[in-house]
Amino acid sequence: MTRPRLLDLFCGASGAAVGYHRAGFDVLGVDIAPQPRYPFEFVQADAMTYPLDGFDAIHASPPCQGYSRMRHLPWLRNREYPLLLEPTRTRLQAVGAPYVIENVEDAPLMKAPGLFGSHGIVLCGLMFGLPIFRHRAFETNMPLARPHHPRHRGGGHGRLINERRSQRTEVLTIAGHSRGWSPAEQRAAMGIDWMNRDELAQAIPPAYCQFIGEQLISALAVTS
Repeated sequence: MTRPRLLDLFCGASGAAVGYHRAGFDVLGVDIAPQPRYPFEFVQADAMTYPLDGFDAIHASPPCQGYSRMRHLPWLRNREYPLLLEPTRTRLQAVGAPYVIENVEDAPLMKAPGLFGSHGIVLCGLMFGLPIFRHRAFETNMPLARPHHPRHRGGGHGRLINERRSQRTEVLTIAGHSRGWSPAEQRAAMGIDWMNRDELAQAIPPAYCQFIGEQLISALAVTS
């Protein structure tokens, strides 16, 4: 059977794309920067002008620096970052295909079910058995299931609270370049074995988009 096609905008080194491919999509990545380790078809181009027609679904990960809590650090306060989330949403909504927008938790994403016809969830590595937090928000124009989110405290050197046995297990986060974690440890924690240190700093675990992609595949099967 022909696999549905997904357009991966602002694709980076493909943390999202690998998840969608595992879910059943053929993926085309678009990024303004070269991505030599992107494992699927890739076009170096501006994601804000690349044609959107001809795809069954679209994923976009606009730059997150302008929405991140890190922007408030003293040495970053005066920096200006592109704020592309809203114009990206406008483009995707005009197409009418199923879409997903991914960004950091503080980004202005529509996270409440049914808000203006959109839906959203926040995913955490603990939901998928990964020893990381790395919370990321996802906005879509289709309903999404919400996996169980294990209770935990903190977002850095935090503790996972075992709800059944009242035991606590150390869980680390991967944020930025994650001091204290070697690249090999970061790759293992995120389920990524093809990225370098800088690429890992911007990536999300493939498990996140595999979870969303499987729901997209089911929704496309119903409407086809």
